Amino acid sequence: MKQALENIKASALNALESCQDVKELEALRVKYLGKKGDLTAILKQMGGLSADERPLIGQIANNVRTAIENAITAQSDKIKVFMLEKSLQNEQIDVTLPGKSQPVGKLHPLNIVLNEVKDIFLGMGFDIAEGPEVEFDYYNFEALNLPPDHPARDTQDTFYITENILLRTQTSPVQVRVMEKQKPPIRIICPGRVFRSDAVDATHSPLFHQIEGLVVDKGITMADLKGTLELLMKRLYGDEAKIRLRPHHFPFTEPSAEVDVMCFNCHGSGCKVCKGEGYIELLGAGMVHPKVLSNCGIDPEVYSGFAFGLGLERIVMRRYGITDMRLLFENDLRFLNQF
Repeated sequence: MKQALENIKASALNALESCQDVKELEALRVKYLGKKGDLTAILKQMGGLSADERPLIGQIANNVRTAIENAITAQSDKIKVFMLEKSLQNEQIDVTLPGKSQPVGKLHPLNIVLNEVKDIFLGMGFDIAEGPEVEFDYYNFEALNLPPDHPARDTQDTFYITENILLRTQTSPVQVRVMEKQKPPIRIICPGRVFRSDAVDATHSPLFHQIEGLVVDKGITMADLKGTLELLMKRLYGDEAKIRLRPHHFPFTEPSAEVDVMCFNCHGSGCKVCKGEGYIELLGAGMVHPKVLSNCGIDPEVYSGFAFGLGLERIVMRRYGITDMRLLFENDLRFLNQF
């Protein structure tokens, strides 16, 4: 009987090793371990054994059962992996298709426009950089020429976790981290979520998305900044899109400018949408402050650069004529199904 049990074990392990089908695996389990299986048939013969032989044979039978059960589990896992790999080999995805054309369904309007902006900058030779949303105060403020007592911090009130750790108010910390690790030339955009302690209304939210850009190299000027932003707006809003730069102040850029885009409704003549100005403020930009370059270990006497930041929600609202930002976050299918 001992030899019969060993034969069952050897036969079962050999059959299981070559098994590549779930149904076949279940059939083998029934054949060897079922109520009418080979192992049960052997155990039914234990009545003819002596009292001394039964414990020994019983122990061997338990070992055989355990070995077969372990082999079934292991082979089951192998079959699952095999079937998954086979399924993936047969699955084809055209990564060149725009997201909206994918069979998985429509994208959120924020993702539709974000993908377009990424494609525009990738076409201009930019890389996409990402960083942590929970950030150190140093990267979010101090490295950007905003010391603890700087009044500009009041306009970027955020959510603090500790005295030195907070939810980032902008994606500029990503730029700092890149400049610390990478030598110029640098050409990046930094899209991502940011957080500010703002009341929720039609144009404000405590959570929104920014797309910031940074270029650092030898000989970079305001002309490079203006040309980059003009190309971006023409790609987003058409060849007739025009921008203008107004002097402004940002602690991390010098000189700085507010960038306006020509009103899509009146095309510059003035209307209610643009409050009679013909242009609508869209983003902030400027030349990277020499102190910011120095903080990141880049010599401002050798290199210069420009930076800009725009709100993704603002671009989406302008693109689709959305008047209330809250619609972008409420997940109302009546709204989302329009895109």
